Amino acid sequence: MPDPISPARAFCPGYDRAPFDELAAAYPGPDTYPVKDFRVEWGPIFHRGRLDGTARVLVLGQDPATHEAITRRILVGEAGQRVQGLLAKVGVTSGYVMVNTFLYSVYGQGGGERHADDPAIAAYRDRWLDALLVGGQVTAIVALGTLARTAYQAWAATRPDTAGDLHLAAVRHPTWPESASAGGSTTWEKATAALLKDWNEHLPALRDHVTPDAPTELKLYGHTWQSGDLAEIPAGDLPAGAPPWWRALDPWADRTGRTSEIKRATITVTVPQGARPWH
Repeated sequence: MPDPISPARAFCPGYDRAPFDELAAAYPGPDTYPVKDFRVEWGPIFHRGRLDGTARVLVLGQDPATHEAITRRILVGEAGQRVQGLLAKVGVTSGYVMVNTFLYSVYGQGGGERHADDPAIAAYRDRWLDALLVGGQVTAIVALGTLARTAYQAWAATRPDTAGDLHLAAVRHPTWPESASAGGSTTWEKATAALLKDWNEHLPALRDHVTPDAPTELKLYGHTWQSGDLAEIPAGDLPAGAPPWWRALDPWADRTGRTSEIKRATITVTVPQGARPWH
């Protein structure tokens, strides 16, 4: 018998089974996702988590960002680490799957809103939701932000029998404090407290509608992020050979450049200092 794979070297096998192999091969391109509103040049990024039918929670996010463009999996940066911690609060550490409202990173203010009801974008996204939800074990949906909630509700209207058995936790997007405070109308501290209050309001019902991977006592959030609220991305969620620092809590990728065109074309990746073997 072969030796068991170390959890630190576990990996996501990718899109090796139906219908996900076909979905990964048939993704829409610039004809569906306009270049002026989406960074299609970085390619589509499909999912993170279980595609083997064992997922019990589906997380619907918005769009991939810098860390996701490098790792080829969604929700691996700070937003993903915050969501990973949210799921851990209800005892779900591996039984989840995540997809986004949009396959490509949104470019420019309002790009996502302009395509919130785009039928071509929705048609492909709904094929993923059908594959993950119809006849599966998922019992709860966590929708991150308004666009994700709208996307899920549009799908649910087409599948009322399936959606009727699913619990929806439509929460504020995990990086809402950063976006809300950027304009100066509120502070990051106040926005963070509002986000965590919103998440706390949804946690009890979410716990009641999911089967945990292990029994877990529900501990609500405080007024700001505390130690343990963010969780590292599991190795088994990333492609084979992914370096450990891809899963680290420290940010390591950023868009850089003097102009918007250069910044769009450039992601600077820096190996975190603690992960440098020559230090």
